[in-house]
Amino acid sequence: MNTVLLVLTNLPDLATAETLATALVEGRLAACVNILQPCRSVYQWKGAIETADEVPLLIKTTEARYPALESAIRARHPYATPEIIAVPVVRGLPDYLAWVAAETRADN
Repeated sequence: MNTVLLVLTNLPDLATAETLATALVEGRLAACVNILQPCRSVYQWKGAIETADEVPLLIKTTEARYPALESAIRARHPYATPEIIAVPVVRGLPDYLAWVAAETRADN
């Protein structure tokens, strides 16, 4: 089976998060996207400590679809350097993992 990935990114607001999530699912680049509650991020950027309110996304996809997913996020993301982190799912309910793989097949 194709390795399932959990991809994380943050968006600056709910409207942008919903637009991206919908595009990823409609394009079958993600089987499911969870839009979480806003959070406060603290980070270094260009030598200064910054803070920002952001909306985290949890994106479920497969390793095979990751390159297209990353391209889609980068094309739609308002940040110059968006956070895009992919974590392999090493265990999960087999039926759920099969569903993710089925929903993200490029031939759908």
